[in-house]
Amino acid sequence: MADFANVLVEKAAGIGTITLNRPQELNPLDYDMVNDLHGALDALEADPAVELIVLRGAGRAFSAGGDLKKAVASHQDQNWMLQIGNRLRGLLERLEASSRVVIAVVEGLCVAGGIELILACDYVLASAEAKFSDGHLNFSLLPGAGGTQRMPRLIGKLRAMDLLLTARFITGAQAAELGLVTRAVPAADLASALAALTANLLEKSFSSRKAIKYLVNQGLNGPLPQGLHLEAAYVLNYETTHPDAHEGLVAFMEKRKPNFRGGGTQ
Repeated sequence: MADFANVLVEKAAGIGTITLNRPQELNPLDYDMVNDLHGALDALEADPAVELIVLRGAGRAFSAGGDLKKAVASHQDQNWMLQIGNRLRGLLERLEASSRVVIAVVEGLCVAGGIELILACDYVLASAEAKFSDGHLNFSLLPGAGGTQRMPRLIGKLRAMDLLLTARFITGAQAAELGLVTRAVPAADLASALAALTANLLEKSFSSRKAIKYLVNQGLNGPLPQGLHLEAAYVLNYETTHPDAHEGLVAFMEKRKPNFRGGGTQ
């Protein structure tokens, strides 16, 4: 596997882990970091043994968002803004479209673009002590990688407006109450909570995890009747043709553990 200057990539037991690895700079989502995240995804998605992707940050931050020092010199350059914006938005769309379930693990700071990054993940496990803030309006900036669109869809308009307009900090525990993260646990329990979560997910078939992710994300892109039609058509085809669906039912009848097809090529 290729080495990257800004991220660490590890693979073990069906799990690919990407760690944002510029802790001294709080893991900024600048062009180099985003490019390496694309490369890391390329490497993991090319490996059929990788069924889940975990995304985390080194040091005292998951990510503090964009690199404001670079932005001071370049933010009035529309070509630069367009390039970094498109590259970051493309990364988040890739996370949503990936056949793998993507789990963000948040410790420490998660600010501005860091929040936009977790909004594109499928499951967000945070330490209860983590600190979240959109932060853009503190500098008269705007979230440009989906913050104003994904957040209201996730937690509702009024809660999103509160976080976006005030730029206030909330803890991981408060983020869980708002629905901004899936679950918050004490920092000391984070590793065991992640291990239990990934073990649970890996017991399910790759094909069914992939289907749930696809149906939920695609259904949210349109009105409810369209989503219901999508679901009905997908389920009819899946449950009448996919070997894993048949295996699951046979295993239930035979009172044994299912032997699902493995790997991320389905």
